[in-house]
Amino acid sequence: MAGQLIKEWSAIQQFPSATQEKLVDLLGKLKNQNVNTLTILVMGKGGVGKSSTVNSVIGERVVTVSAFQSETPRPVMVSRSRSGFTLNIIDTPGLVEGGYVSDQVLDTIKRFLLNKTVDVLLYVDRLDAYRVDNMDKQIVKAISDSFGKEIWHKAVVVLTHAQLSPPDALTYEEFFSKRWESLLKCIRQGARINKNEAQQFAIPVALVENSGRCNKNEHDEKILQMGTPWIPNLIHTITDVTLNGKRGILVDQKLIEGPNANDRGKIYIPLILAFQFLFIIKPIQKMIKADVARENKPSWA
Repeated sequence: MAGQLIKEWSAIQQFPSATQEKLVDLLGKLKNQNVNTLTILVMGKGGVGKSSTVNSVIGERVVTVSAFQSETPRPVMVSRSRSGFTLNIIDTPGLVEGGYVSDQVLDTIKRFLLNKTVDVLLYVDRLDAYRVDNMDKQIVKAISDSFGKEIWHKAVVVLTHAQLSPPDALTYEEFFSKRWESLLKCIRQGARINKNEAQQFAIPVALVENSGRCNKNEHDEKILQMGTPWIPNLIHTITDVTLNGKRGILVDQKLIEGPNANDRGKIYIPLILAFQFLFIIKPIQKMIKADVARENKPSWA
């Protein structure tokens, strides 16, 4: 971030007064805990609303969103400053290419993050996706393998397209509960979080509706079916995760390169040497000694 010009977060003034007050209070809460910089990493499949969510949080169109281009082609960091506090949000490409999780995209993201600390991961999906499949599990596994399962200590699941009419005569609360339960189960399986660890990985969820047709309350705040102003609620959830006592994820060269291939097998070297000695070298030595003994034996013996 050295040398980068950080703009003033002036767009915060475009939010309704009630939202502004809540955001300022939350930023003050972070500063009171000596958190002066917050870096948020946004990840997920393509077309789920990652870039639109970034734009909504910042309050201006900082990332291009197009009907013909569903995602940013490379990681982009948007930085804004207000009253000595700096917010960094990193938008990323979708993780799936050609029906598979892209190692190349993951590597690009990790290298972009070199020497940065991820304070919060926003894992974005759609509320109106009616099922969870193996691809979802593979995405979670890929994120966990890349950054360590500890990244889920610092995660918020964001479900976009949250202003919907549930199918099958379900209430909104019932549909949300079923969707969240199935996705949380998928995350725990993909990240290899066992039952004993589930309590430690209390992953929160936040609902988002980026559409301009989103309902509003009497204070002109964008709200969802349950009446919650979603932008302050999302920032509140991010604040809670930031202050949950768990360390952020520092992306250093070691994390980017992964386990050293030269070190992985070192633990087995003594066993391999012992096997070679007992079952290869020793029998060969016996055979040589036997041959020598036969050669030295007199022909009349």
